[in-house]
Amino acid sequence: MKHQTLDQLHAIAEVQSEPTRPALTRSQRLERWADLLEQQPDRCLRALTGTEYQPASVRDTMRGAGSPITVAFEDPILRAEGLKDDTYGAAKRFFEMTDLQLHEIVCHCHVGATMQASRAAQRVRAAISGKLGFSARLRGAFFLQRTR
Repeated sequence: MKHQTLDQLHAIAEVQSEPTRPALTRSQRLERWADLLEQQPDRCLRALTGTEYQPASVRDTMRGAGSPITVAFEDPILRAEGLKDDTYGAAKRFFEMTDLQLHEIVCHCHVGATMQASRAAQRVRAAISGKLGFSARLRGAFFLQRTR
């Protein structure tokens, strides 16, 4: 194999480089997730069970086929940005969320066993804006005590 410099290659071939796209910000990643959920608003998604009762090591590996996290992982752009899989831990790291924020979106204690994608999108948008209701803040105080 003969090695050539880029200048040498330009002399004998047309060299095209892929334009690099700037990395998405946290808000842009969350917006994209909400948009993906809203594309199929009636899609029935599975909730994760008891995220607040699991130790962090177990909670990080929790997943459910057809969860709101699965919707994000199905997107090639979010995967290219670094979403590794559709586990709770991967989503928490990728979307830079707290346990309370992600819990509000995916846990069955808020939505039952299943939810419509439009409802999950509303919860993702609440995480973007930082707006949690009073009951969510109260549950959060309890949740944080249990996970320490």
